[in-house]
Amino acid sequence: MGNERDSQLISMERVDIFYGDIQRLYQVSLKILEGEIAALVGANTAGKTTTLNTISGLIKPRSGQIKFLDQRIDLLPPYQIVELGIVQIPEGRRLFPHMTVMENLLLGCYNHRARQNYAEYLEEVFHILPLLKERENQMAGSLSGGEQQMLAIGRGLMAGPKLLMLDEPSFGLAPKLVQTIFRTIKQIKERGTTIFLIEQNVQRSLKMANRGYVLENGRIVLEGEGEELLQSEYLKRAYLGI
Repeated sequence: MGNERDSQLISMERVDIFYGDIQRLYQVSLKILEGEIAALVGANTAGKTTTLNTISGLIKPRSGQIKFLDQRIDLLPPYQIVELGIVQIPEGRRLFPHMTVMENLLLGCYNHRARQNYAEYLEEVFHILPLLKERENQMAGSLSGGEQQMLAIGRGLMAGPKLLMLDEPSFGLAPKLVQTIFRTIKQIKERGTTIFLIEQNVQRSLKMANRGYVLENGRIVLEGEGEELLQSEYLKRAYLGI
């Protein structure tokens, strides 16, 4: 137990989130350990993106707290949270289509720590995603959907994340490209970056996750090891159609 606490990267503790008068998250608690892949799964509108946006500081909890390496971060502005090493890759990629691949990548290293190490980070990105090196002078808007997702991941890596949060990275991609995306995520984890993954592909994401959480209507209803959750009768019925 002590070792797990020592290696805890993120902890959310009893977090409530409201949009105006409407509550979106109810007493959400979760933890992510250094070096693991954690997956958050659930239906649309369950509150998955809200959870990521709360960790990123884009939404402030009404109650509860969030800690990163034992430092409370829920009161910090988003840019300071990025400086600490928490990077979110949003659903829909959000690239600048009329800028080149290289220009989009360089926008990822806007924080002070990343700017100091941008050459090292760029080399790492091209090692993991060699396709981006081949396309570095191409306009981002001319890339295929899969290539754009790779660029979004590469831009996130340019910020030098300790925790990389991915929101639906396989959304809208052909099955073969989905395999490539998941292989890339696994490779990033193997190179030492902790991953927090939101995915509608429940089976694939839990299969690769060390830790999984099931979110329903703003509440965590199941948690455990990824493979263990896949054996849950409730999860099989609700999400896998078994």
